[in-house]
Amino acid sequence: MPLAPFLFTRAAALARADRVDPARYSRTRNFLTGDVTRLSPYITHGLISIPELLESVHARKPLSWEDKLAFEFGWREYFHHAWDRLGEGIWREQHAPPGSGYAATMPDDIRTASTGVAIIDQQVRELYATGYLHNHARMWIASYVVHIRKVSWQAGAKWMYSHLLDGDLASNTLSWQWVAGTWTGKPYLFNAENVARYAPSADCSGSVIDTSYEMLDAIARSSKAALSPKPVSVDAVAEPQRLSSPTSVSNGAASEPVWLMHPWSLHLPDERTAVGVINTDFHAAYPWSLARWNAVMSVMHTRCTHVIVGASGELNTAFAGKSLQAIQTLNPHYNALIAKAAPRALATPRAFANPSMLKRSFTSYWNAVSRDKFPA
Repeated sequence: MPLAPFLFTRAAALARADRVDPARYSRTRNFLTGDVTRLSPYITHGLISIPELLESVHARKPLSWEDKLAFEFGWREYFHHAWDRLGEGIWREQHAPPGSGYAATMPDDIRTASTGVAIIDQQVRELYATGYLHNHARMWIASYVVHIRKVSWQAGAKWMYSHLLDGDLASNTLSWQWVAGTWTGKPYLFNAENVARYAPSADCSGSVIDTSYEMLDAIARSSKAALSPKPVSVDAVAEPQRLSSPTSVSNGAASEPVWLMHPWSLHLPDERTAVGVINTDFHAAYPWSLARWNAVMSVMHTRCTHVIVGASGELNTAFAGKSLQAIQTLNPHYNALIAKAAPRALATPRAFANPSMLKRSFTSYWNAVSRDKFPA
């Protein structure tokens, strides 16, 4: 059964939150057909926050630190904690990779979903068609790209980010580091048996992943890429277009804007008008799919008197002397502008504490924040 498309509205985010069943989520979340929340695009773009989600679910079914749903929201905030402490350092490896000889570019057969490994080809097509992937699929693709095909995790992370509707720089980058083994020192591996359990529709028998974990570990620690012995013949697909930015727009409204809206705060606390901003410096380095731009700009068009698109220097000039309201983001390319244009900006909403010292593992982070009262 095809998944319903994402509607980038606050109402759609709230409706999806109302359908979250933490017990079903806990039982089924590892299966590709499991009852996961699919809330990440709304969280990434600020249409709803994790504190709001916890409050919404808790009102129907009391949650605690032990619930898997809270645990998974915790992972997102953990990655943001690491981003807050490391900045651009999230791209630097914390541990040496297990192997060597990693390529700097993505192979054509991965980008065109024609590797012959059923789960990889299936999920790359899903990514292109919907802009969304189940977390298990993201981990499988990352593991295949890095450990089997010997592509650098940085190249893989940037490629996947560019096609995700929920592309969050901290979560995506550090998840790829975690799979690569450069964050914790332990590579994440998967095989055909694992796929058969959680995605039985994808038959990976006879492929390169149809082997033991011992053999996969040996491949991961080598310098040579591995291919399926008899690749299945599949039709290649075209990789969707990616853009560095849209164009500046105006909806003709005459009222003076009060809020500064950026792509990570598409819901603002009151209904007064806003001016939108797009920083091309950031998006040139991390381009988005056309579908993501269309979704984000559709929201901005309904709320903003106009949307200003430009590089950091141009934006600093355009917003010089302004005193708008805004919601902060960890994205340094946007936060520097927000600090000038909106000096009294609201803090980025967080459900859990942000320890002053970097926690280098999720376990140490969770142990620290869970000493507090559960935030719901």
